[in-house]
Amino acid sequence: MDFSRHDERVGTMTDNSKFKIQNSKLLNERGVALIVVLWIFIFLLVIAFEFTASVREEGLAAHRYAEEAEGYYLALAGFQQGLYELLQQSSQSKPGAAPPVDLFDGEWHEGSFGESLYRVRFIDEGGKVNLNRADEDTLRRIFTNLGIEEPRRGILVDSILDWIDEDDLHRLNGAESDYYLSLSPPYTAKNGPFDTVEELLWVRGVTPELFYGLEGEVGLKDIFTVDSPTSPTDRVNLRTDRVNLRTASAEVIHALVGLPLEKARAFVEERKKLSEKSVSDLLKLLGIAAGDAALQKFVFANPSVITIEAKGHQAESATQRQVKGVVRLGGGQQGFQLVRWVDRDMVRTEG
Repeated sequence: MDFSRHDERVGTMTDNSKFKIQNSKLLNERGVALIVVLWIFIFLLVIAFEFTASVREEGLAAHRYAEEAEGYYLALAGFQQGLYELLQQSSQSKPGAAPPVDLFDGEWHEGSFGESLYRVRFIDEGGKVNLNRADEDTLRRIFTNLGIEEPRRGILVDSILDWIDEDDLHRLNGAESDYYLSLSPPYTAKNGPFDTVEELLWVRGVTPELFYGLEGEVGLKDIFTVDSPTSPTDRVNLRTDRVNLRTASAEVIHALVGLPLEKARAFVEERKKLSEKSVSDLLKLLGIAAGDAALQKFVFANPSVITIEAKGHQAESATQRQVKGVVRLGGGQQGFQLVRWVDRDMVRTEG
């Protein structure tokens, strides 16, 4: 037997086995290293993605802020321009005479500043129903004409009157502090006049849909005001309110008189065509005779408390800012008084 050759084969096999084991370990180590590197790349990729997204969001936020800031100052410029036009017209117009330009047509008047735009609208607060001076019959008539049926109509009327009166006695369908304290969050009844129309949203029965108006429907914010001036003939009885027929909107006429909204809008369009608006001309358009009791709901006067709404935005931007100010004219050269300022008014898509 040749033991030396056998020993050589055994030694060779042992060396090969050792080489295969070492090679296998090396491959395993390389595989683990590859997996670790892949995980590191994935981790870095996630970090890079998050960083990129964060930078992008911050960039968009900065861009939106810049657009909003520019929109605000454009709206402010529009308000100042509108106030200038209003004061110019007030100083030039004669008492009782129709103004040369009808600023109170309910339309937005557009202006530009470079490539950016602003729009201004004038609303006569005397052309709305004063919420603090409307009596029960007026409120009931308005909600009836708006199509609100019982028992909700009674709840709205009584709750508004309960909110204004100074006592804690309930009307039949009204609400006082005990009702409002049971809500979440709790609060108490005002027991005093409304300071703003938006305060209606705190009153029982008034929903955002009713206040702002759904698509194609009239909202309470378009009908009521707390800023209309007191007519000299109404000073004895502050629970009586008269609306300026020269500037009343179709929505107010519809709610106050019961005229169908389409006919009320037609009346407003015809009113725009009259160069000299007189009471008799407007009453004919409304279908109201001179001796009609409905005449007692109206007054015919130049606006003295006016809301100026202004919007501003860049030419190709969808970001808008809107401001609103209520001013009381002093007449002639006496200037004006800023009654209320809303720095961030709700932007409406229509109009």
